[in-house]
Order: sequence, then structure tokens, then C-alpha cells
Amino acid sequence: MSQSTKYNYPNRLSLLRFFLDAEGVRKNPIPFHKRYFDELGDSFSLKIGVSKHLILSRDNEVAQYILQKNQKNYHKSRFQSVYLSKYLGKGLLTVDGDFWLKQRRLIQPAFHKQKMNQLVENMNRTIVSELEDLEEEKDIDLFPVMSQLAFNVVAKSLFQLSISDEKLNRIKFIIEEVQNFLVKEIRLPHKSWWFALSGQVKMHLQLAEENNRIIQDIIEQRIDSKEDINDLLNMLLETRYEDTGEGMSVKQLVDEIKVLFIAGHETTANALTFTLYLLGRNSDVQQRVFDEIIKIQSESDDIVEQLQKMIYTNAVLNEAMRLYPPAWITDRQNVTDDMLAGYHIKKETLIGVSFYELHRNPKYWENPEEFNPERFLGEQKKYSMQYFYPFGGGPRMCIGSGFAIYEMCLTISQIVKKYVIKSSSDIVQFNPLITLKPVGVEVSFSKR
Repeated sequence: MSQSTKYNYPNRLSLLRFFLDAEGVRKNPIPFHKRYFDELGDSFSLKIGVSKHLILSRDNEVAQYILQKNQKNYHKSRFQSVYLSKYLGKGLLTVDGDFWLKQRRLIQPAFHKQKMNQLVENMNRTIVSELEDLEEEKDIDLFPVMSQLAFNVVAKSLFQLSISDEKLNRIKFIIEEVQNFLVKEIRLPHKSWWFALSGQVKMHLQLAEENNRIIQDIIEQRIDSKEDINDLLNMLLETRYEDTGEGMSVKQLVDEIKVLFIAGHETTANALTFTLYLLGRNSDVQQRVFDEIIKIQSESDDIVEQLQKMIYTNAVLNEAMRLYPPAWITDRQNVTDDMLAGYHIKKETLIGVSFYELHRNPKYWENPEEFNPERFLGEQKKYSMQYFYPFGGGPRMCIGSGFAIYEMCLTISQIVKKYVIKSSSDIVQFNPLITLKPVGVEVSFSKR
């Protein structure tokens, strides 16, 4: 396009105000985003330097367009493709274009519903085992408990018999350390020189490399053993590229498994924590979940069949993820100039969509701050699903969403049928990192 091309953007946030708010935004951007949306509209923009533009939106038209309708023109931003890939390698979460499509087509069959059904018995056993020592009759910080449970479910589903607790704990420690540092790098780009000079970047790259070695050893031991084990690792080892008939390289498999650990562990732990907290605040909803589970389990012993009948439990989970979406924000950059929701935007504009705010936008949701699972039942569900992004949207929607829903429904059912949940506070604290992480969410469990 010529130099004279006229671009136009949504209402602009002043750069001065952005810098004055920067420290608060770094600690928790959500209250600031809400203020900006309320003042400037469902999309607002920020101009950085001479030609760089940023748009933040809670508009469903924007979300649909960049994630689905014209998704080929909207690639992952540098935050994901550069910062994340530095530590996670080139897996589904960080790559784009033809390579992403090739990997998605390769891995998708391993997450087909029939394959997931094969993992359910093992998943359920792990959940029951994790909940055996649940502390009773006292307020407990719920997130660490759910984090440990979710991590072990992913680990045992990936490597059913192939990993020691020591290695598992090391992987978990490294993932958490690297993620915390990654958030600092993204939110404090002006300190990148200090992170490099002080050796923090080098240290975290070494941790990431150690993680690679642990996972690579597990994969190579499995290949050498020639064992046929019913877990995700086996399913991934059996996948073949359409064009060559070959499987993934061990290096590529390591990168994909790291993504599965991160995407499948923390987001699930977040969603479970918020869901159980909301059940503890709404005894009538909790009773309905209990009644549904008891009825379902009296009708069938088959776990897959039980899961398929958990209609109300699923609605509760969806409503919890509406209020507290685990992946609370996403971003894209347009490859070429484009028309986006009536705005003519320059190529490489950074566009963020806040699912947290879109899920609470009064334009789409009646009484948006209210916890109401009825939104996801019957005819109302069809309406709600148009504006609901718990796992992203479009072709890049989370590949493990079915796995996560199975795991969360099983965990909720195991807890609710044994315990009455009570929440200790009427205020939820959270930390919007890469995911929306609960902070100090306390509940108590009493035997039914």
C-alpha cells in the first residue's frame, strides 16, 4: 500500500496515561482494562512510537473475525511466537502457518473422543487417588491441591507407567519457574537488558533445557522398551504424517509434550478452583450437581456414559469458565492490512481480545457478574455459546478441550458426592499471568 494510505483505529488511550498506569497494569491489568473499556468502548487502541498500533477488545465481532472468519491473516504475536518458543520450543502453542497445520493434523487423532474414552478409567483412578488425603473440616488454600491433582492427571495420562515422582516434581517445578519469569519478561520489556545481564535469562533457559532432557529420556526409554501402553505418549508415538508416513522426531515430540503439560495442567487447575469456590458459595447449585451425580451413578457404572449425562454439571463448569476463563486473553497480529470491525488497520497491528471482559460484556450477557448455570442449559445454551471462549476459538481452539472437560467433570463429581463444600470468602483474588491464576481461594470440605 502507498504511504498515503489512511488507517483508522478505535478510540485511543493516551500514551501518557498508559505509562502512568504501567506499574498497576503490570501487577494486575484487568481492573485497568475494565476502566478503559467503560470509558473508550468495546475496543480501544494505543499508538506506540511513529507507526506501531495496539488494539484491545471485548467485542465479539473482533474475536470472531481474527480467530475464525479471517484467521489466516492473523498470526500469533511475538509474545507467543518469540517469548514462549524460547522456553517451550516449536509446538502447537507457539508455531504458525503450514507447520502449525501439519502438526495439528498429525496430533488431532490422538485427542479424538474415542481415544479420550480409552483414557477415562486411568484418569478417574488418578483423581480418586489424589483426593484420598483431602483435608476435612478446615479452610484450605484450594489452588495448590487442584494444581497437584491436575498435574498428576496430565502426567499419568501422558506417561502411565514411565515416570518417577521425583522426575514429575522436577518437571512441575521447572514449568512454574519458567512461566513466572516469562510473565516478567512480557510485562517488563524495558528491563530485558537487566534480565540478560543478571543471568536470569540464561538460568531459565538452562531450566528449560533440563526439562527437555527429562522428557526426552522418558520418550527414548518407551521407544526402546517397545511396550504398548494405553497412554497419550503411545498415541503420539503412533501418529504418522500424511505426506511421508513418518512419525514425529523425538525433539518435536518433546516440544509437543511440554505444551500439553502447560496447557493441560494449569488451566484445568484454575478452572477447578474457581468452579469449586462458586459451588461453595451457591449451596442450591451444589445440591443440584449432587442430585445429578447420584442419579447418573445409579443408572450406569460406565464412566464414559456417566460423563455424557452430566448436563447440569457441565453447565456449572461452563458458567464458572465464563466468569473466570482460564486462558483469559489472547493476541494476534495481522499479516496484511485489513478491515476489522469497520476499522482500516495497518499490517502488524497487535490485537488483544480479553475473554475475561468479553464474557462479562453486558452487550452479550444479562446480569453478567451473576453466577447462573442456566445460561448453558437448553435453548439458552445456543445463544451463550456464540460469546463463549473458554478454550479459544476457530481452528486454533485448544486441542485438549475434551480431555480437560472429562477431567474437570470427574473431579467435581468425585468431590461433590463425598463432601459439602463451603467457601470462606465472598471475594475472589486472582493473578492474570499467562493464565488466570487463583490466589488464596479458601474452601472447606465436610463429609456428607
